[in-house]
Amino acid sequence: MPTPILMPALSPTMEEGTLAKWNVKEGDKVSSGDVIAEIETDKATMEVEAVDEGTVGKIIIAEGTEAVKVNAPIAVLLDDGESADDIDMNSLGGDASAEAPKAEDKKSEEPKEKSTPAPAQSAPKSNGAANGRVFASPLAKRIASQNGIDISAVNGTGPRGRVVKRDVEKAMKEGTGKVASAAAPAQIAPATVDERLYPADSYEAVKLDGMRKVIAKRLTQSFNQEVPHFPLNIDIELDTLLEARKRINATSPKEGDGAFKLSVNDFIIKASAMALKQVPAANATYTDEAILLHKHADIGVAVAIDGGLITPIVWKAEEKGLKQISAEIKDMAARARNKKLKPEEYQGGTFSVSNLGMFGITSFSSIVNQPHGAIMSVGAGQERVVVKNGKMEIATMMTVTLTCDHRVVDGAVGAQFLAAFKNFIEEPTSMLL
Repeated sequence: MPTPILMPALSPTMEEGTLAKWNVKEGDKVSSGDVIAEIETDKATMEVEAVDEGTVGKIIIAEGTEAVKVNAPIAVLLDDGESADDIDMNSLGGDASAEAPKAEDKKSEEPKEKSTPAPAQSAPKSNGAANGRVFASPLAKRIASQNGIDISAVNGTGPRGRVVKRDVEKAMKEGTGKVASAAAPAQIAPATVDERLYPADSYEAVKLDGMRKVIAKRLTQSFNQEVPHFPLNIDIELDTLLEARKRINATSPKEGDGAFKLSVNDFIIKASAMALKQVPAANATYTDEAILLHKHADIGVAVAIDGGLITPIVWKAEEKGLKQISAEIKDMAARARNKKLKPEEYQGGTFSVSNLGMFGITSFSSIVNQPHGAIMSVGAGQERVVVKNGKMEIATMMTVTLTCDHRVVDGAVGAQFLAAFKNFIEEPTSMLL
């Protein structure tokens, strides 16, 4: 009998996603392991592989469709001897409540987003533009923005003229897309804005994407509802570490596979891992039934990307050298900005580090990134006057703030962690012991 292909859950927290692209069409034969589609979640674009073999009998959800619920049927696979006439849409299974709007259903929904319905005789433009709004998939918008393409000048070939990934790539290849000096954000007209405060022509509204919605939901949940936060601050001298970094980088190969250049942040990740092993009570997660004391220091490193923040994880950081940590962070940060990280590379972990020192920020407090028990905020190193042996001297100092989940990391434990971290940073050779 026909086999439904369901919207996969690409992560434990995924509830819906965008079906960015189909790599197959109706009538194509597929085998187990073939990449049949690309799904865009809030933080990554993932390839979906077929788990069965057969012929694609029907594509239910068109590419470019947003907010497709997990377990909603997205296509139907036929066995040998079966045809599209054998498909019974009412018996496909999956989560019936999760079925996403089909492309033709969305046609009737679009006017609700406009302040004035379009005249019935008006046909959509080739790129799906209506009332100044361009209909395009999130993936197409991002690619256009990254490559300086005016997406309103791109001809769409998706449902109802929607601009999809292949259209932007074609425009880039042929040079037909109008180069924009600055990509224009998607515009909306939010109904919740009080025009007495903000007249309609006094602002530009940027529609919330999936990532920003998830960030808002989780951080609000963490800060206001679930996690009792408290911060601890400490000042750390960097001069010895900076000298050690300078010597190591001076002796490293400048070209080839062995070339590397360590950053201060690489030392911070390594020192964090070593401090967590020295103070295991800080390397913990709270659950309703128990406190989990983790065996390894899996450090989430905050990386800013378009539209939000992601924390790729350096797994078992205490077992890795500075060179390996540096290479992993550079690789994951680059793939994170292109939304190419796999869920297992940014989900989980035991501790987070957020470094805004490169922006000149000297001190800040982060919100705990659940389920971690703490997050460390790192400020810029700067020359300050300090007192040593009763004399004033100039030293390069860095302020670090540890934000703790008081349910699992008490003040004394947080203080012990910072003391250990301070020792590793001020005496970097101790990380070799």
